[in-house]
Amino acid sequence: MARLPASPHTAPNPDLRSTGFLLIFALAYVGGVVAYLPLLTLLLPIKVQAVAGLRRLDVLTAIAIGGAVAASLSNVLFGYLSDRSHTRGGGRRGWLAGGVVGTAVAYGAIAVAATPTALILSVIGFQVAVNAVLAPMLAMMADEVPDTQKGVAGGLLAMANPVASTVAAILVGAASLGDVTRLAVVLTVVAGCTIPLLLTRARPIADRGHEPERAAVSRHDLMLAWVARLFVQVAGSALFVYLLYYLESVAPSIPPATIAARMGMVMIVAYTLPLPIAVLVGRLADRSGRIKPFLFAAALVAAAGLVGMAFADDFTSGAAAFCVYATGESVFLALHAGFAMQLLPDSRHRGRDLGLLNLTNTLPALLGPTLTWALATPTDYDAVMLVLAALTLCGGLTILAARRRR
Repeated sequence: MARLPASPHTAPNPDLRSTGFLLIFALAYVGGVVAYLPLLTLLLPIKVQAVAGLRRLDVLTAIAIGGAVAASLSNVLFGYLSDRSHTRGGGRRGWLAGGVVGTAVAYGAIAVAATPTALILSVIGFQVAVNAVLAPMLAMMADEVPDTQKGVAGGLLAMANPVASTVAAILVGAASLGDVTRLAVVLTVVAGCTIPLLLTRARPIADRGHEPERAAVSRHDLMLAWVARLFVQVAGSALFVYLLYYLESVAPSIPPATIAARMGMVMIVAYTLPLPIAVLVGRLADRSGRIKPFLFAAALVAAAGLVGMAFADDFTSGAAAFCVYATGESVFLALHAGFAMQLLPDSRHRGRDLGLLNLTNTLPALLGPTLTWALATPTDYDAVMLVLAALTLCGGLTILAARRRR
């Protein structure tokens, strides 16, 4: 069908992307999150418990720290390498495809690991591979989605956690499945989600050129955004690793296997609730240009949820407080993704700069487990939850100091 000519009174933006492309990109991001969330939140703690027994807390902490270091370095590396490919006209999609293949190999190593050392090394390899997926993918969003659509695009990213949590719940609920089968299911979902994006053609947005004054302000604001996300992510990293053990601590009378099954359903609820909120708020932020108040409000909600977790005394109250926390954190991170991409000072180094920004995901993976190890016991997580609440609130306050964006 022929395309109708544009009205002479309108000036359409040629950079605007279709809703279909935004959904394809969001689906690919779902695949990236499915690659790690079911494994690291549910499947890995179960594997650690089977391999390490009473040493589970020590082994899981070692995995978290070693994996965080590997993720930090590999995300910057693959962001830089995809920048070089992009600058030379090769695009970033080849790196994304290679990361999916590497993730499949790492799953196999995790499945057959029979000792704590083998499991730690396998997860480190997995972190390298999955960041070969995520680093070029997020740089593609900065390349190909205009600023006026980054709020909605960021909001759509919030669908990743509920889908990944659903996959995790199904896998844990299917007790008859072995480790290899579970990881094969995860890999199938990852491939199905990422292939549609790999089949699209790159269409970078117009470069705004080098503006020294704007770049200086962007670097200042990007540093503040980096610090704010770092504070907020410390809590997320701690709960990402220790949520199962936290729920066991507030419900000691419930068998661990039952806690694991219920946790899968809690995660589905906790990560589904923020999705419509994040998309709606992202749309409002795009229309008004006022994103910082929404970011602060989201951080405040997350901090309130952590305080609730500190005072919870049974499974229901602990799970409800976690849902409050997850809603605030998910909305904050979804909006922050689009916000930070608008601050990148140089289009030639988006992958590298996003890799450095990604340290706000991986450095907390060092800080969160360390704080938990120092402040928590197997039966008491109150103190660490209050400290994490304070850090999350500091993150919300820091974002208000950014100068360029309202």
